[in-house]
Formats: sequence, structure tokens, C-alpha cells
Amino acid sequence: MAKIFITGSADGLGSRAAKVLVERGHQVTLHARNAQRAKDAQKACPGAENVLVADLSSTEETKQLAQELNKLGPWDSIIHNAGVMRVSSSTKGKEDLPVLFATNTLAPYMLTCLVKPPKRLTFLSSQMHQGGDPSLRNLTSCGYSDSKLHNTMMAFAFAKKFPNVEVSSLDPGWVQTKMGGAGAPDDIDAAVETYVMLAEGTGAAKGQTGQHWYQSRPRDFAKAAADGDRQEKLLKELESISGVSIPASSNI
Repeated sequence: MAKIFITGSADGLGSRAAKVLVERGHQVTLHARNAQRAKDAQKACPGAENVLVADLSSTEETKQLAQELNKLGPWDSIIHNAGVMRVSSSTKGKEDLPVLFATNTLAPYMLTCLVKPPKRLTFLSSQMHQGGDPSLRNLTSCGYSDSKLHNTMMAFAFAKKFPNVEVSSLDPGWVQTKMGGAGAPDDIDAAVETYVMLAEGTGAAKGQTGQHWYQSRPRDFAKAAADGDRQEKLLKELESISGVSIPASSNI
């Protein structure tokens, strides 16, 4: 039995994966951005251990979430699933950072740095990361594709920095969720199976790190995502913006 935390698990793929993991006997903690969404999350997955509340567009609430996670840990698996898509780069959060950047890019960086590393760590990517801007210009004003490239880059970067952690990038495909829409053509069950495989560290993912996954198998990714110099540039920018540093290897 594993202890698993999934951000953005009030609905969609995060909720679906949580339900399957609970059915498989795991202790799953959910996450929602506010109290009402927390009620929705618990109702959708009544077998979950807990629901933590934090608006990930807020750096302060993200830090508070990290503190809660460290109190409840250690964790076997953390899935950075939360994300927003149809949000203008001009829409700002509580600390005046763009909501899309803060939620999709900055929050998973901060949580990864502030929470004691789990055995397995998954960053949610997308096929749309192929269209992301590898120059990292105008980072805080990034669009959705840019943020998914950032997630993929972080997965590869942290796989190198956390050698004792199995770190993955996950492309769930274009599936029928609120974000994907009713016409999405990919298999949502295959996406959930991949979440479960990475959370458990089983099947093709057993013992693997620094891989980009789709439907339970490795998938090609943008070359820029594996560029070490670009990875370091991204991490340094995120450290400067958040004030949160990557832990020294001796603390991992």
C-alpha cells in the first residue's frame, strides 16, 4: 500500500486516478483549490484519506500546502496534476503573478523543492508541450503549451538532481475531460492506467526515471525538454521568482 498525493484532484483525470488508486488499496490524499472544490473532491472519491486545500496560483498558499504535506508525510508518490488552460496571461492571482504560470509552472517547482522527496514524482505534461517556447522568454506570461514544456523540463531536471527518486513526465493524451472537451479522441482509461502505473512504480515504469510517458509506454518529446542548459535556466528563473531553492543533495 502506497501513500499518494495528487494535486488538482477534485475532478477530471486527477479524480479518476485517485478513485482507482483507492480501489487498489492505497492511501490517497486529494487536493482542491478552495473549500467548495474540496467537498466536490471528497464526494467524488469518498475513500480518500484527506483533502488538502490550497490555491496554487498563490505562492503563500503553495508554501502552506508544502508544510502540510511534510507533516503528513513521508509520501510514496506525488503527482503534480493540477493545471489551468483557458486563462489569459493577464489574469493575476493573489500575489499578482499570472494564474496560469503560477499554477502550472511555479507551484510544482515550489512543492518539489519544499516537500521531502517521495519515492516517485510525476509531472503532468501534454503533447502540446511540443509547441512550447524553448527560449523561456517572458516566462511569467507563458501560455499553456509553454507551461507543459516547463513541466517536462522540470521532470528531466529533477530526475538528475534527485537520483533516489523515480521522476516521470506524463502525457495523458487528448481525453474527454472538462479541459479536453467532448470530442477528444484519446482513451481516457489508458491515461488513468498510466497515472496508476507511475504512482505505484509498477509495470514498464518499475525502476525507471527521467522518462516521458504516454499510455504506459515511453513517448518522444521535444528535444528542448532534455537540454540541460535550458533546464538550469528554467530552475534558476523559478528560484528567483519564488525565493525557493532546490534542496542540497545531502538533504534528499
